[in-house]
Amino acid sequence: METVEETGVVTRDSDTARATWPPVSVVMPVLNEERFLRDSVNKVLAQDYPGPLEIVIAVGPSTDRTHEIAQEIVTADPRVRLIDNPRGITPSGLNAAIRQAQHGIVMRVDGHGILSPGYIKRAVEVLEETGADNVGGVMAAEGLTPFEQAVARAMTSALGIGGARFHLGGGAGPVDSVYLGVFRRSTLDKLGGYDETFVRAQDWELNYRIRRSGGTVWFSPDLRVTYRPRPNVRALARQFYLTGRWRRVVTRTHRGTSSLRYLAAPTASLAVLVGTLLGLVGAVTRMSLLLLGFVLPVGYALAIVLGSLVESRGLNWRARLWLPVVIATMHLTWGWGFLTSPRSLGEHERPDETP
Repeated sequence: METVEETGVVTRDSDTARATWPPVSVVMPVLNEERFLRDSVNKVLAQDYPGPLEIVIAVGPSTDRTHEIAQEIVTADPRVRLIDNPRGITPSGLNAAIRQAQHGIVMRVDGHGILSPGYIKRAVEVLEETGADNVGGVMAAEGLTPFEQAVARAMTSALGIGGARFHLGGGAGPVDSVYLGVFRRSTLDKLGGYDETFVRAQDWELNYRIRRSGGTVWFSPDLRVTYRPRPNVRALARQFYLTGRWRRVVTRTHRGTSSLRYLAAPTASLAVLVGTLLGLVGAVTRMSLLLLGFVLPVGYALAIVLGSLVESRGLNWRARLWLPVVIATMHLTWGWGFLTSPRSLGEHERPDETP
């Protein structure tokens, strides 16, 4: 006989080679997501998942039509429920939704994430096949405007955002972290869910605690979620600046989690700043030796332009022009956020740090 255990593990009947599919709860923390929320929810509801499915949307105090759209979605489909997230930050919304979730498998989806067909079914299979505590796949960034297309290319390039498998793809296997995540409810309950002091980087921090407790975080290239990038330079700079600040909090909280990859952007930011300042002092004081400081920012700019020429193949000309600006914005704002992250960050809620 086929059974489903509370942890969400599928037990197969070898005689019929069929499975009873465990129920899945999809949790969505949303804030100012009017542009993509309806499409994101519809892609979840359209999944060909054979088991029971529910969606719990935690809506923060949005300034656009997000709450109205969410209400319309709930009215149209009984599988969707709506709860409030008065703090407006991602981890509090996730925890509130998880508390309301009814099922043994919990899947995170963001309001600007678009699931590929068959995502939920394959994610449950991977959980069963690997015994992992959390599984995830590729963050497939796709832009609609030329600027967003440039951001998408940078986010799927080692030059732009580094070498994590969920950005670039790669073989299946254990990893430090994955995009979004499909969890066993028992693991979330055991670890106390997301740490709400982490306004950003809460996913990386939770995956670290999963690994530290002896659990496994598993990457599968079969799982793809379309990610919609920020629409302009200002929004992109804010996103990466805040991410850099909070990634520094993770390294302070969990000693030994830093790596050379995470130090690359802060090093570049510091080099550009110091080189520019030295060059300016040299120009004012006419000290030719100090003018050599300009080598650092100029060299960085040339490297980004040349790298962008290689990475921009296949993009339209507008997106190609945006690409070096986008990559430099990612590097320098993330690095500056990391360098200037105050020790007090994470010790109490800061309204200006909300996503």
